[in-house]
Parts: sequence; C-alpha cells; structure tokens
Amino acid sequence: MEARMNGPANPDVITAIQYLYKAIHSAGVDKHLLSLIHLRTSQINGCSPCVFASIESARKAGEADERLHNVVAWRETPFYTEEERVALALTEAATRLQDGAPGVTDEIWEAAADHFSEEQLGAIILEIAMTNFFNRINRTTREQAGKTW
Repeated sequence: MEARMNGPANPDVITAIQYLYKAIHSAGVDKHLLSLIHLRTSQINGCSPCVFASIESARKAGEADERLHNVVAWRETPFYTEEERVALALTEAATRLQDGAPGVTDEIWEAAADHFSEEQLGAIILEIAMTNFFNRINRTTREQAGKTW
C-alpha cells in the first residue's frame, strides 16, 4: 500500500491544529492519559500511523510497554487506574458512533464527570475528536506507519 499524498496540509490548517493541541494540553489532563486516549481511538479506527506514533511518543514520555500493549484489552487487565478506565470508556463510546451504537450514554458521561472537571472533559473530548480527525485523514490518504511528522 502506498500513500496517496506526499505533503502536509495547508499551513493555515496546521496552525489551527497547533492551537487546538495547545488547548488540549493546557487543561490539566495527564499527558499519559492523553496518549492512551489517542492510542485507543486509533486502534478502533485501524489507523496504523497514529497507533505507531502514539506508542513511540508515549514510550519517549516514559509510558510502560505493558500498558501500551494492553490498552486494546484495558477492561481485562490490571494496568489502568479507575480514572483511566473511565476515560477509555468515554473514548470508545465517542469513537464508535456507527450503525446504531449508543454512543456516550448517561452512565458513561456521569462517570467521566465524576472524575474530571469540565475543562478536563473538554480537553479529553477534543483529544478524541482530533484523533478521529487524523485517523480519517490517514485512512483516506493511506498514510504509512513509521513516518515522523
């Protein structure tokens, strides 16, 4: 499989994205949790470049391999805190919006609201949305895993 495009997006788009990421990272959500959210979203969407990039950046930030390798099965492993589990449940519900999936139920939302402030929830939701955004671009353009941006 070959990539369909060679260059980055319009510079104005890149600037806008940088502002969104600045907002995400200034809301007080742990960077390791944001990495797990990015990884889980990308796994669901089958986005190999984002899976690759999230694992590489999380490792560089000190995340443990056992946690990275098991996020796909986070419900069945002991490696995640209750807060992380709530965020991963929100991530999955917000990402799987197809074919009649219930999306973010009141139960999932209430659990998230019990663990995170509104500002943090806004950042988590934006991280999920931005990851879905990039996953869809990468799948459309056949972006390859292993590249650095």
